[in-house]
Amino acid sequence: MTCIPAIETRFFAFESDFVDSLRCIPMIVRYKLDACRVKLQLADWAKFNYDEKDLLAEMRCHTEPEIEIYADYVNELVWKYTKTVPGLLKNLDPAWIYEHVPEEVHERTRGWNCPLISTSQWMQLDVLERFALVKLSRSGHEGRNFPRALAEFGLAAAC
Repeated sequence: MTCIPAIETRFFAFESDFVDSLRCIPMIVRYKLDACRVKLQLADWAKFNYDEKDLLAEMRCHTEPEIEIYADYVNELVWKYTKTVPGLLKNLDPAWIYEHVPEEVHERTRGWNCPLISTSQWMQLDVLERFALVKLSRSGHEGRNFPRALAEFGLAAAC
């Protein structure tokens, strides 16, 4: 049976410039999308109304039945607005569950001239914080939020 760590719905301070309107996909939703392996495009997200976006942030997505219900709901929403279905993530690398800091996080940290994160610091972060740092380290994500996340998580002052 598939099961992912249960995560309470929360938004990060580094997301504050868009979380009131939910114009971008918050990390809590990204985490749940990865759990059900659905690749949701920002253009599709933008078509959802606020209540639908908020429900996606609040819905449980922990056990196999919850993951299936979540994926079905996302698919229904995308179909409702686009008459297409979202793609599936092919290779999910859950680097946030590793007991060591992923190299991509170290690379991004060096790129911002921030102090490297130690293994003990990494393990003190909760799953959603580690997930956020991994996602913010990958190409295609807005880089300015990475140092803001480090500061929010107590890993670096302004860098």
